[in-house]
Amino acid sequence: MTSGLRYSLLFFLCVAGFRESQAVQNCPGKQQMLTVIKQMQQFLKGQETRFAEGIRIMKSRLNNLQNTVIKGGPDPQPVSCPPLEAPENGRKFGSKYLADHEVHYTCDLGYQLIGTSSRLCLQNGSWTESAPHCKAPSDWPVVNDAALSRKASCTRIDHTQHCSCDPGFQMSGSPEASICQDVNECEVYKAEGTTRLCVHACINTPGSFRCACPAGYKLLGDGKNCEDLDECTLRLHNCTKHSMCINTAGGFQCVFPECPKPFGNISYVKTSPIQCERNPCPMDSRSCHHAPKTISFHYLSLPSNIPTPVSLFRMATASAPGRPGPDSLRFGIVGGNSRGNFVMQRSDRQTGELILVQSLQGPQTIEVDVDMSEYLDRTFQAKHVSKITVFVSPYSF
Repeated sequence: MTSGLRYSLLFFLCVAGFRESQAVQNCPGKQQMLTVIKQMQQFLKGQETRFAEGIRIMKSRLNNLQNTVIKGGPDPQPVSCPPLEAPENGRKFGSKYLADHEVHYTCDLGYQLIGTSSRLCLQNGSWTESAPHCKAPSDWPVVNDAALSRKASCTRIDHTQHCSCDPGFQMSGSPEASICQDVNECEVYKAEGTTRLCVHACINTPGSFRCACPAGYKLLGDGKNCEDLDECTLRLHNCTKHSMCINTAGGFQCVFPECPKPFGNISYVKTSPIQCERNPCPMDSRSCHHAPKTISFHYLSLPSNIPTPVSLFRMATASAPGRPGPDSLRFGIVGGNSRGNFVMQRSDRQTGELILVQSLQGPQTIEVDVDMSEYLDRTFQAKHVSKITVFVSPYSF
């Protein structure tokens, strides 16, 4: 303790009246007390000066920050898309062209909208879809078939003949001999190259149309899209009890996975319909220990031209209770008939993914074999193989 602080403490004890305390044997004289008081005043003055200096520095920094923000320039302008016009013989709804805003289109009475009915302004300043247009009934393709034609509904008003047709028909001929011809809606949309009326086949009918699906599919309630029938679940297959039924898009496959035949000291036993396990190896058989410990069989069904890249299959390791798991894994493609369409990559420490990197056009069947090798302290432990068969549908749905 410094002498100044010791005298200060002594001074306060004396003032407080603790003269009989063992800690205070002699109180300072008047001159000493004045000296202590002056020291305390100087100490407080120094503290006050340092506090004022801190306030000054803080104010200066705040002013500098304010100037930097002011000089930083205006806020960025919101993203906007180019102005849009209403289609001829139609209307456009929506006047805001900022990102995430939509505009909508309709056609005047008697015209049909060809193309999208709405467009969205994207964050990159462009619109989704192409601009639609309105098509006049006279431009629609008609069917020159008497079986698909009917008489117009006419009435005479003030000596003038007025005729009309039911929806789905177009009037032709003179007012005195008007006839309603069927409009081929399937050709209307096909000719325009817009979104198809049907996901698969469009069939024209008098005044309308209907959609049809290929064999192995059923038409959904929306009358447009098709859904695959699961022949395996519905028992619409002819697979024997010794084989497995694999549902594919529009059909099914009967498969019977088999374990590899014994070779030397290496043999396998089937532990499930889709997995084989290697029998115990002799201690001195290196080739047996490096053979796959498990071989599993997997079957996938894909539509044609699926967007890529897409993850199709995953492999992961799992250690037995009480036993240390591998500290390193290696994944790879080791067989099959179409390696160029796939890559095998690690997705995390214990998982590998088979990625389809090139679109597939069906119908075709592709096989690819992938393996996972386990290591512990850089020493090979075991290898697992998955044999994957991909059935590619001829359809993109």
